[in-house]
Amino acid sequence: MTKIRNYGAGNIPGFDAAELPGRLVVIEGTDGVGRSTQVALLHEWLEANGYAVTQTGLARSSLVGPGLNRAKQGHILGNTTLNLFYATDFADRLEKEIIPALRAGFVCLTDRYIYSVIARARVRGVDYEWLKNLFGFALVPDAVFYLEADLDRLVPRVLSGEGFDYWESGMDICAGDDIYENYRAYQSQLLEQFRAIGKEYKFTWIDANRPVQEIFVDLRKHLGPILKDMRPAV
Repeated sequence: MTKIRNYGAGNIPGFDAAELPGRLVVIEGTDGVGRSTQVALLHEWLEANGYAVTQTGLARSSLVGPGLNRAKQGHILGNTTLNLFYATDFADRLEKEIIPALRAGFVCLTDRYIYSVIARARVRGVDYEWLKNLFGFALVPDAVFYLEADLDRLVPRVLSGEGFDYWESGMDICAGDDIYENYRAYQSQLLEQFRAIGKEYKFTWIDANRPVQEIFVDLRKHLGPILKDMRPAV
């Protein structure tokens, strides 16, 4: 069972369990690193081995997610408002998706957690202690796998996908109108923040410069000890 621990003070109102039978597994990393691909592969592999599995991810709350995404399209959110939006999104998913799944004995795979929000906010100069207090109610996951790839490898992956995103290119904080140069500058700062907070939050580092299948095999190997005392559903 997973012992309930929070990063700081506070918890979801009405939640007083001491432990949960499920497992909370986080896949972190910047855009283009292959998080969604690995979450999908792990989901399929876990189900094939008899485990009950569910997924969640950043800005997917039914209460806040749509409004948050619409607000970001306007490019007008201040740092405080944006992070309070993300905290509300996370709290809603924690209460309605993550905790119920863990209580039911599921493996909960989450594509990003609080760490991406904190890293992005730190690049924008938001106070670190304020951020840690804001997300102090977050459950400590059973594992956080951080997929790290070199910036030169990320660029072609992003270009072959949906292209440069306004926020992921730091267009709200970087000088100039060259989205490519802004992307490289912003992502370099973001990677530095991930490395810094990864030490504090005890990330397991995964080399994402490799082929998809090699990364997947590595993740499965790391998941073995986490699933050891867990009984498959079938």
